[in-house]
Amino acid sequence: MEIAEKLRELIKGRKWAVFMTICGIAGLLLIMISSLIPDDAPKKNDVSDRCIGAVDTEKYCNDTEKRLEVFLSEIEGAGEVRVYLTVGSDERYVYATEGRCSRGDNKTEEEERYVIVGGGSEKNALVETVRSPEITGAVVACEGGGSAQVRESIYKAVSAALDIPTSRIYVTKLR
Repeated sequence: MEIAEKLRELIKGRKWAVFMTICGIAGLLLIMISSLIPDDAPKKNDVSDRCIGAVDTEKYCNDTEKRLEVFLSEIEGAGEVRVYLTVGSDERYVYATEGRCSRGDNKTEEEERYVIVGGGSEKNALVETVRSPEITGAVVACEGGGSAQVRESIYKAVSAALDIPTSRIYVTKLR
């Protein structure tokens, strides 16, 4: 009962109006201050995404070169091996799509759209796969590169391992 009586007294007097005005002003000030504070979530930046992709591509290339060097050094007569790879593109994202096909009398209509996930302002296309960087060429230097038989073995091995034509591979003798 005491609480109800105190509320009646506040409502009757001007104290209630002053209290509500102060609360309203405080709320508006908090809203204004919150708009000045930066968000904690980092903003996506295309430049930083490209740099991250370039670093990933370089790491992928270096790892592939090392693995290929170890593999090629096992070929009889190859000896010490150094490999340099060229890359035609960075990692590529393949996005999921959904399609619709309708057929009429003498006409066929096809529509294809990306699958979008998320809600509100955070809508993104659904990534189906991430393709590794495309290796477009290779240079191989090895101690046994002076021998035609060793060079032929290395051409075939690199072509098969990287799935590139032999015209994009160069084998030479390591000095």
